[in-house]
Parts: sequence; structure tokens; C-alpha cells
Amino acid sequence: MIYQYYPQVPHGYKFELNKDMNFSAAHYIPVEAAGKCQRVHGHTYVINLTICGNDLDEAGFLVDFKQLKTLVHDRYDHTLLNEHAEFNGGSDRFPSTEVVARTIWEIVQEHLDTKSNQPRCVQVIVRETPTSYVTYRP
Repeated sequence: MIYQYYPQVPHGYKFELNKDMNFSAAHYIPVEAAGKCQRVHGHTYVINLTICGNDLDEAGFLVDFKQLKTLVHDRYDHTLLNEHAEFNGGSDRFPSTEVVARTIWEIVQEHLDTKSNQPRCVQVIVRETPTSYVTYRP
């Protein structure tokens, strides 16, 4: 994997964790305005999660890197994103790169909310191609 630098999120937390991962998936955007993207096509998505917090858990982690990979990679790798329930329900749920970034944040933050040390996901970056990416900050 190529190490990349990402936009920084200003915050006042003591710890900042960044996790890079990728997954291969197909999708389509079912509206005429999407042009060629109306057709099923695939990407190797590159994801960066930025997690922050002031306290570590009982293992000395802000959050376990493996848990983050399980939440995202294991869920979406080698799937058709449109078949996931979270990408159905109207135009604000079609699996555009923007919606994928927001949805990953929702999934990750829901998990973090169960942690006693209460880490926060402050940024999700989804790179769809080598030259195009979206940043989501709640």
C-alpha cells in the first residue's frame, strides 16, 4: 500500500489513530444524471479512518485496528454495494462515494459508541480512484 497523507482534522483530543484499508466492490447509481455510473462497475476503494479520544481502553488501545477492519473491509469486500440495506431507501442512500463515506462513519461511530473510553470517528476518507476521493466529517 502506498502511504498517503490526508487532510488533518483540527481537534483537541490527546490521541489520534488513523487506519488505512481497502476493499474491492461494485456499485451503480440508478439515476440518469449519473451517466456511465448508472451501469454496474467496480473500484478498489481505499479507506482512511481517523479516530480520536482522550482515554485508552483496558488493553491500552484507543480502538483495536482489527475491529475497524472487520467493520468495513469484511462487510463490503467483494460485494455489490447496492445489495446492502444501508444503500437503499432513496437518492440520499445510493452508494455514491459521498454516501459510502458517510455510511462508513455511521457504522464505525455506532461501534465506537459501545466502547467505555468513548472514542470518536472524526473523519472518513474514501478514495474511489487514484485521483478522486471524498472526505466526510460529521
